[in-house]
Amino acid sequence: MPQDILQTQTETFLFGVKASLTGRYWTSGSIDDQKVRALSAPLGGDDLLARLMAQRDVQPGEVEAFLNPSLRHSFPDPSSFADMDRAAELTLEAILDGKKVTVFADYDVDGATSSAILTRYFRAWGRVLDLYVPDRLTEGYGPSPAAFRALKEGGSDMVITVDCGAAAREALAEAVMIDLPVIVLDHHLMHGAVPDCAALVNPNRPDCPSNCGYLSGAGVAYIFVAALNRLARARGVLPPSGHLPNLIDWLDLCALGTLCDVAPLVGVNRAFVRQGLKLMSARQNIGLKALGEIAGLQKIDSTYHAGFILGPRLNAGGRIGDPWLAAKLLASEDWQEAIDLSERLHELNDQRKLMEQHILSEAKAQAERLLAEDTEAGVLVVGAEGWHPGVIGIVAGRLKEAYHRPAIVIGWGEHFGSTAKGSARSVTGINIGDAICEAAELGLIQSGGGHAMAAGLSLDPGQMSEFRDWLNDKVKTQADTLNRARALPIHAQIALGAASLSFCQTLEVLGPFGAGAPRPIFASSNVAVTYWRIMADAHIKFTIEDMTGRLECVAWRAVGTPLGDAIRRKESLHIAGHLAINQWRNQQNVQMELIDAAVAS
Repeated sequence: MPQDILQTQTETFLFGVKASLTGRYWTSGSIDDQKVRALSAPLGGDDLLARLMAQRDVQPGEVEAFLNPSLRHSFPDPSSFADMDRAAELTLEAILDGKKVTVFADYDVDGATSSAILTRYFRAWGRVLDLYVPDRLTEGYGPSPAAFRALKEGGSDMVITVDCGAAAREALAEAVMIDLPVIVLDHHLMHGAVPDCAALVNPNRPDCPSNCGYLSGAGVAYIFVAALNRLARARGVLPPSGHLPNLIDWLDLCALGTLCDVAPLVGVNRAFVRQGLKLMSARQNIGLKALGEIAGLQKIDSTYHAGFILGPRLNAGGRIGDPWLAAKLLASEDWQEAIDLSERLHELNDQRKLMEQHILSEAKAQAERLLAEDTEAGVLVVGAEGWHPGVIGIVAGRLKEAYHRPAIVIGWGEHFGSTAKGSARSVTGINIGDAICEAAELGLIQSGGGHAMAAGLSLDPGQMSEFRDWLNDKVKTQADTLNRARALPIHAQIALGAASLSFCQTLEVLGPFGAGAPRPIFASSNVAVTYWRIMADAHIKFTIEDMTGRLECVAWRAVGTPLGDAIRRKESLHIAGHLAINQWRNQQNVQMELIDAAVAS
């Protein structure tokens, strides 16, 4: 790497940026030089890669495992999960006895991939696994007593919930009363005693010793089918084909669920995604192949393709249409069915985009009014009648990104039931799931829960004001944490002439990139904007130059923002962003995806 023009920075505010064009301050933390030297040795003396790995807390003895994540090295023992062995025994017995089993799946990508993994496993044994996906508007999140009663009356002998169920105490109690065995496969945070059911597998249950709380629902489902294979092998039983299912064939589903649920890419998740992307590229899954073609993808081989092209389309059915579409598509073995389902999901995603744009505009207007009343507001809680509950989570994420604080977006109306639904997104350090659980316990809302970074809730629209005031006061006590949420960590400075194709290709060894493992952020100072143009009404393509070279850049959703205005004025800028290889018409070039900029003084 061209190390003569790459540096690290230890000052408190990099380039003196205390308030960028997006309201952030730039930092570059100190690095233990001794650790860098220890890391650089197995890297052939590459100082920059060593520094980037040090910032990810990779230890000198972990370099090989980090660069080449494998299932052999990182796969957890299924028996380390509470209730896993019990769940596997009950399920294998049901398969061998030909019992009618139903998988109850959440309506997002994580639920769809989880259910598809189990559906394919049952199919490998010559069994049909029935599918049930609740409607977001009429049934809400997770199992309900009514749903379990309907499944029992429909002849189900057992139910397996995936990506949901751990918090469904009332529904699980009903299942016990009607003698319906339920196995819960979940990964969401749990509070209080473990509810009574046939088996509850969740790495985040209080008494689970697996230390795998970072898994997605698809990750839990994948480890569950590994437990089934191990049990079948121990008992000497095989499917009609004479061999056990090859679980490697379903790593693409596991990787997709992991990425789309924004699970941190640590531990076995790194191996899931690294190996799963190879399968996606091979297009073995008919559903993913069809969806990729409908979306215009020539190939599927990156976390971007999975998380930002396929994911939104798969989620569209659960958000504003038929919640069963994604699960059916990912389990399909029929090409025409897969094409038909993909076209429907693509259409629904286009509708979702239009809804999102409308709600986001209104939500931002409400947020601006709240900040005008209280510039130090710790959280933004906005809502309106008619805002579609299937889109509010996306809008909450956009508000969090724009204002660097937790955001909750609430919608209600005659088509969405009498109860308002809210979706929350948080910043690092503010556990929004715990806060919402506390609000439910205090009676400020009807119900709610979720992760540290994302959660959902139900409430009466009349409760919104009191809930907002309580939550705002609570979050304000964490002022230091909120301030840190404004920090943009810069991993290294780079001169534009150093941003070569070979440089970017070398950086790819740090992947896969995603939650908990972001792409490195590079910064350059005092660059000149020499050209710009608007793309698709919202984005800006532009060129920057310094004394060492020039670089193509793109600023997503920048039109009409202070960031976009500064680019269009051709201000002299300090810039920060990700470096990526852009491929267009069989040509490759380096491009920076701009994250932030500041006007150079």
